[in-house]
Amino acid sequence: MYVIYLAVAAVLGAVVHILSSDVPVVATLLAWLLGVKVGLGALWSFMGHYFKSDEVAGYIGWPAGNPFQKEIAFANLALAACGLLSFQLRDSPLRDGFWLATIVFATVFLGGAFLVHTADIKSRGNTQPGNAGPVFFADIAVPAVLWALYLAR
Repeated sequence: MYVIYLAVAAVLGAVVHILSSDVPVVATLLAWLLGVKVGLGALWSFMGHYFKSDEVAGYIGWPAGNPFQKEIAFANLALAACGLLSFQLRDSPLRDGFWLATIVFATVFLGGAFLVHTADIKSRGNTQPGNAGPVFFADIAVPAVLWALYLAR
């Protein structure tokens, strides 16, 4: 459910920012989604995959004790750094290139996760919440929204 809460928090943060400042709407929404939904969301995923590896594996419906959890944790940490820096650089001349790189990273990583979860649903019928729940849909929806906002700016 954290994927839903973070998306709502990002939109609410953007709305408050837009209403209280003279800022471009689409770019501000994109900045908040990159910072909160992508950055904080990936940081949360890092902590789960790294510090609670076996619990997260069980939530996904995968076997515990696999070192893939630590690898995926660090991929999430890299994405968290990119998302948080995207928010920090929102007023910088480096913004556009950094946002683009972060969106490409998120698209490849989350799109790949979506494909893996889809294959697991088809091959093993794995409908655990961590495999077929909100994260499954966010893996495809988040990149789509990020690209739409990036291109709309």
